[in-house]
Amino acid sequence: CPQSPRSPVSPPPGVPAGPRLYKEPSAKSNKHIIHNALAHCCLAGRVNEPQKNRVLEEVEKSKANHFLILFRDGSCQFRALYTLGGDPPELSRLAGVGPRTVPLPMVEGIYKYNSDRKRFTQIPAKTMSMSVDAFTIPGHLWQPRKPGTPKKPSTPK
Repeated sequence: CPQSPRSPVSPPPGVPAGPRLYKEPSAKSNKHIIHNALAHCCLAGRVNEPQKNRVLEEVEKSKANHFLILFRDGSCQFRALYTLGGDPPELSRLAGVGPRTVPLPMVEGIYKYNSDRKRFTQIPAKTMSMSVDAFTIPGHLWQPRKPGTPKKPSTPK
């Protein structure tokens, strides 16, 4: 008995299969998640608009599939955007303020973005994977700010 070239479940060519509620991510990218995290959480609001637009422009220009946000600490304050790659794997800064590269052993905490709640939650794991959307590094890796000019003492009134 010869097999039919088309399975009986799939519609004929050119006929849509109905509404697709789930869109299969292409090449396992978190670009959309990072876009939402920046727009609704990390860099939300008009005051952050110029920085948000610069960072999103870098995301669009990049050929990377996986992006990670660097936080200053557990308070989830945006500092930079990184991509994961290389051999040995390391994080490379794409935009923002922070070390140019971060070796994976230097990652302190890892976070996942929850699109529904529009916030990040810390993951109790230490392994960098495609489910990680943000990370922190130990405080000593942040370069201390250069001392500015001392403020003049205020004159008593």
